[in-house]
Amino acid sequence: MADKQVKVEIVTPERIVFSEEVEFVVVPGEEGYLGILANHAPIVAALKIGVMKVIQNQKEIKLAISGGFMEVSKNKLVVLADTAERGDEIDVARARAAKERAEQRLASRTHDIDLVRAELALRRAIARIKAAGYEV
Repeated sequence: MADKQVKVEIVTPERIVFSEEVEFVVVPGEEGYLGILANHAPIVAALKIGVMKVIQNQKEIKLAISGGFMEVSKNKLVVLADTAERGDEIDVARARAAKERAEQRLASRTHDIDLVRAELALRRAIARIKAAGYEV
C-alpha cells in the first residue's frame, strides 16, 4: 500500500498541521486545482486561498489554507501555507461572523475600507466554512 501513497506535510509558521501518508491530495493552485497521486512528477506551484482535500484510508479530510506554496519531489508533497486548519478544528460560528463582516465591508465601499483586504478576508472565511463541511 505504501507504493500507492504520497507523504504529505502541511506546515505553517506556527506549526505542522498535517504530516501523514495519503492516497490522494487536491490543492488549490493559483492556476486551478491540482491533484497529486503517489509518484507524481516533481512540481512547484503557488497556492491560493481555498480548500485542500486529502484522501486517507478512503476518507476525505478537508483543510482550509490561505495561500502559500507547494512542492512535490520524491513522492513527498510539502505545503508551506500562510495559515492552514483542519476542518474539524474550525470554529464555524467565528468563520461565519468573519464572512458577514467582510461582506458588510465590501457592501459599504466607503473610502476608508481596504477592498482587497476585505475580499481576501471573505475568501478565507468561505474556505474555512467549506473545510468544516458546511455550505456557504
